[in-house]
Amino acid sequence: MKIEVLGPGCPKCHETERLVREAVAEAGVSAEVLKVTDFQEMARLGVFATPAVVIDGVVKCSGKVPARKDILGWVGK
Repeated sequence: MKIEVLGPGCPKCHETERLVREAVAEAGVSAEVLKVTDFQEMARLGVFATPAVVIDGVVKCSGKVPARKDILGWVGK
């Protein structure tokens, strides 16, 4: 599973990355978590509001910090 956390590095983006990493560890799934800060890459993925979470190429959340329970649902727990 490839999880991309998109954002320029604002506090909400850091919070989203932390929550994603914690949820992946809690769910016990194998996932590569990447931080994407390049605006061209974000636009290529169709994301124009950050923070955002993209899992295996599918945008799951954009423009807000996702809830922990939502992330757990996305990663399969």
